[in-house]
Amino acid sequence: MNTVTFQGKPLHLEGRQPDEGRKAPDFTAAANDLSPRGLKDYAGKVLVLLSVPSLDTPVCDMEVRRFNTEAARLSDKVRIVAVSCDLPFAQARWCGAAGVQAVETLSDYKDTEFGKNYGVLIEELRLLARAIFVVGPDGTLAYSQVVPEVTDEPDYDAALAAVKKLV
Repeated sequence: MNTVTFQGKPLHLEGRQPDEGRKAPDFTAAANDLSPRGLKDYAGKVLVLLSVPSLDTPVCDMEVRRFNTEAARLSDKVRIVAVSCDLPFAQARWCGAAGVQAVETLSDYKDTEFGKNYGVLIEELRLLARAIFVVGPDGTLAYSQVVPEVTDEPDYDAALAAVKKLV
């Protein structure tokens, strides 16, 4: 998919979405303390990458809170990371205000490397499209879901089923 819509208006995605069954693309994004994080930091774990436009929007807020709740039901072999172009300081503030502790946030604000490597950078907005990528402990992309309409929620059940198959 090279396009998504925002309130019905087509938007173009930069980069190429990775293929399931192949190695997940590496990336570097900023943690809340500005330290770099990438795929290697989660090696050996099942990694759920939530790509969201902005934590300060209602659908993103609902999605990340939902995964924060789901994290308690998952194995300690699973890490859930929400990636957006929000600044790391704003992400930390949002997590504190929302009580989100089980989902780590990473910022793709600097180089948008995650967005480009996963094919979810919205060219017109320089924000990330809503998507979920599940990476197995061996670094293979096991599941991907790019939500066609940015304002819609993802298919939580399908993503969580993919996670449970890996643990």
